[in-house]
Amino acid sequence: MHTKELLSLKNKVALVTGGAGKYGRCIVEGLAEADARVITASRNLEAGDAFAQTMRDRGLDVHARKLDQADPESVAALKANIVADFGGLDVFVNNAVARPVSGGWDGFRLNDLALSMQVNVVGMMDITRAMADLIAQRGGGTIVNIASMMGMFGPDLSNYEGTDMGNPSPDYFFHRAGMINFTRYLAHVLADRRIRANCISPGGLRAPNQPQRFVQNYSKKVMIGRLAVDDDIKGVVVFLAGEGSKYITGENILMDGGMHC
Repeated sequence: MHTKELLSLKNKVALVTGGAGKYGRCIVEGLAEADARVITASRNLEAGDAFAQTMRDRGLDVHARKLDQADPESVAALKANIVADFGGLDVFVNNAVARPVSGGWDGFRLNDLALSMQVNVVGMMDITRAMADLIAQRGGGTIVNIASMMGMFGPDLSNYEGTDMGNPSPDYFFHRAGMINFTRYLAHVLADRRIRANCISPGGLRAPNQPQRFVQNYSKKVMIGRLAVDDDIKGVVVFLAGEGSKYITGENILMDGGMHC
C-alpha cells in the first residue's frame, strides 16, 4: 500500500465526541483533512453546527449531531442516527470530558464528583460500547481514546507559581488514568471484532486565556520549549485512525513535547 493511502481516511466515517471543544476541533479538522466523513457530537448542537459549517465552507465533510453522554437515550439516538444518515461507523474518537468538579482536594463537592463519574465513566463506557458495536458491524475499525499526561503523572504544582491557578481537581487525574488502562482492556476484548484501540495522552494545550506566568513556568520544562498547539494532535490522531497504524493496538502515546522524557 502506498504511504499516502496508509495515511488516508477516504471513505471512512469518524465520530468525535466533544468535537467542538478545545482538542475536539483540532481532531475533527485533522480527520476531515485526511478525507474522512466526520461527525462531531456534543450537548451544544448550535455550537457544533456552527463549527461544522466552518469546516464545510472549506470543503471538508463535517456534520454535527447532539449528544448528552450522561444520558443513555441520547447515546442510543446518536447510534441510530449514525446508521440512518451515514451508513455506519469506522473510527470513534473518545474525546468528550466533563469537568464539573472544582475546589481541589479539600473543596470538591460529592454531587459534582457523582456527575463527573456519570459522564466520564458510566457515559463514556456506554458510548464506547455502542460505537464499538457499529464499528464491528462494518467489519472492524479503530477507537482512539483521548486521555492526558495527567493520567500518567501527578500534578506539578510549580507550573502554577505566580498565578491564581494551582488547585487541580482529583477526578480528572482519576478518569484520565482509567482511560489509559481502559484502552488496553478494549484492545483485548475487541480484537476478535477486528477493532484496534489506542490512546493519546496530550500535555498542555496553549489557550488564549492562560496566564503568561503559567506559560513561562510550563514551557521551560518542555524539551520543545512551548505548550502544544492545534496542529500537534492532528497527525497523531490521523495516524492511529488509519491503516498506517494497523499493527498497533493497546498503546498509549504520550504527547507532551518531551516534558517527561
